[in-house]
Amino acid sequence: MNDYLLLRLYGSLASWGEIAVGEMRHSAAHPSRSALLGLLGAALGIERSDDAGQQGLAQGYRFGIKLEQAGMPLRDYHTVQVGTAPRKFSFRSRRQELAAEKVETMLSAREYRCDSIALIAVEALPQAPCDLERLAAALRQPRFLLYLGRKSCPLALPLAPHCVQASSLREAFDRAPPPHDWLKRVFQYGASARQVRYYWEEGMEAGMQASFDSWRHDQPLSRRRWQFAPRRESVALEEGGTR
Repeated sequence: MNDYLLLRLYGSLASWGEIAVGEMRHSAAHPSRSALLGLLGAALGIERSDDAGQQGLAQGYRFGIKLEQAGMPLRDYHTVQVGTAPRKFSFRSRRQELAAEKVETMLSAREYRCDSIALIAVEALPQAPCDLERLAAALRQPRFLLYLGRKSCPLALPLAPHCVQASSLREAFDRAPPPHDWLKRVFQYGASARQVRYYWEEGMEAGMQASFDSWRHDQPLSRRRWQFAPRRESVALEEGGTR
């Protein structure tokens, strides 16, 4: 039997960042590993500048995801200021860029998911900085604000963290407490966008056959330098789903 910490993520808006180049900021349909680690770090009060603390999180936990509702996509267009660098000079931070003598404006696009719902299973590895019970307590009373990928995407309902024991990830999801009554209306409203999928990391006992594997560039290397590495993720489609 394995121990899992279950929590359900829901918000009117969520944004699960993908590789960002230039003015485009894409969002995946389901939470990224970096966003989930950031959620745990915020609850525990671990600063982004705390390299040791961030590495402890990255090496201490792995995640399974049941995407109960992908939500509807939304693209937001707006303008942002960008600094013009002097010749043979590169900006090292956003703050330095905005402090430039010459600042211009460019069009930016950011993607979001509306009314997405995801059930998360957290598994602690032997080197985890704290056990799942302590992690659940921190998620109930977080040190820092919790949000769904971006600060503009707050939680719409409590996470309701709940520890379970199960022989596999699928069994743990099946033992999850029922969703909040309010979510039933969200499920009905988003029925046309609902397609249940399961995602899990390498080494987890899934209890189901993967439909295919995919690669995501969301393994944190450095929060301060905003560097991420690729990792492989297994995906299972619920019967009747399509890729």
